[in-house]
Amino acid sequence: MSKLDTLQTVLVSVFGEKIQHLKSQFGEITIQVAPADYLVVATALRDHPELAFEQLIDLCGLDYSGYNNGDYSGKRFAVSTHLLSVKNNWRLRLKVFCAEDDFPRVDALTPIWNSANWFEREAFDLFGIIFEGHDDLRRILTDYGFIGHPMRKDFPTMGNVEMRYDAEQKRVVYQPVTIEPREITPRIIRENNYGGI
Repeated sequence: MSKLDTLQTVLVSVFGEKIQHLKSQFGEITIQVAPADYLVVATALRDHPELAFEQLIDLCGLDYSGYNNGDYSGKRFAVSTHLLSVKNNWRLRLKVFCAEDDFPRVDALTPIWNSANWFEREAFDLFGIIFEGHDDLRRILTDYGFIGHPMRKDFPTMGNVEMRYDAEQKRVVYQPVTIEPREITPRIIRENNYGGI
């Protein structure tokens, strides 16, 4: 039995019906759980002696609104967490979809793995996912006055305002865009005798 098969067997025996979906592909296992089970499953993944996922190595938000060329009807926002067990030398991806699309939220994993702190702040900043129980959920990459969440699929790619640092006010200020938008079309220049042809 391979290490991946062993991990899959342990996951199924420990969580059973709490696993909504389990996929083993490309040498990795991904399990999906319901938002109500997210915190309980994460805690067990860390504390169960046969699993022992001591480290959270990554956490990111996902926006599925344009998934499968827009032919997708499931929940819009998800959180994908990558875990590592140093003791057992295996990795796991834990995925949860937010219950609501209008106000996406899931439980914070910072009480379980403090390394989730900045990852959850980033997912909040870029996707607008609220992590309930996070004690310092604020923007981390965009300015505090920034409006919107730039990694959402419906975020406009062309803005109407720009920001700059104002030395007199000693802060970042927003102002209308000062450059004219233009379409850049590449020119192809060919000489008649280029390359000896």
